[in-house]
Amino acid sequence: MVAGNDSAERAFDPLTPSTARMYDYYLGGNHNFAADREAAEKVLASAPEIRQVAIENRAFLGRVVRFLADAGIRQFIDIGTGLPTRGNVPEVAEAAAPGARVACVDHDPVVCAHARALLGDTDGVAVIQAAMERPGEIIGHPALTGLIDLAQPVAVLFFSVLHFADDAASIVAAFRAAMAPGSYLALSHGVASQVPGGSEPAGQVLRVYNTSNSPGGSFRTEAEILELFGGFELAEPGLVPVADWRGGISACEAGRTWLVGGVGRRV
Repeated sequence: MVAGNDSAERAFDPLTPSTARMYDYYLGGNHNFAADREAAEKVLASAPEIRQVAIENRAFLGRVVRFLADAGIRQFIDIGTGLPTRGNVPEVAEAAAPGARVACVDHDPVVCAHARALLGDTDGVAVIQAAMERPGEIIGHPALTGLIDLAQPVAVLFFSVLHFADDAASIVAAFRAAMAPGSYLALSHGVASQVPGGSEPAGQVLRVYNTSNSPGGSFRTEAEILELFGGFELAEPGLVPVADWRGGISACEAGRTWLVGGVGRRV
């Protein structure tokens, strides 16, 4: 495993909620702190379906990575990788395509420390502490360039993270410019029209997240999310609720809310 630290690391603060650790809490993990649990419970109070949404998003991740492996992709860059709980990108990629290489990128120092501890014996994995808002630093990071050959097809993954970015379009554009033809972009994203109850619960949830270590960003419309796939050819079934992508079967209707997802091929 290759480890890489951003030159401007964010210091660990157990009193500030982390989006990654809140997500771990939704999934039933134990890599979280009191501040994370408190913030997550505030989100669940406004949107109890979020736990099921997180479960569906993790299942979407698995289907996407297996689809990409079947398409011949052997290189993955997972932006906002989160804590490496069961069903993480390196685990799914290795099972679907032994020898696949994965760069796991996150700005959270605790996430990166856990990833290095849990994935330390995994060949073909790099853990990079960096912010997605600085894509050039990720693309040029020695831990990434030492593992990923950007002259060859690669999959860049943004699972439930771009809605925390104020300028998602420029982030995606920077990666698109670095990706070889035949590469893939995969993402899931919060969409305003999918929020049960409309703008009020969406606003309440965003206000909670704005106290975390990923302030900023917003839910976008389907049209705005589709624009992120400019320069990519969307795979069927297009941009849909994550639970409905490629054979997904939601355990309940709650799993079809909040997030839409899609996969596009670089043309």
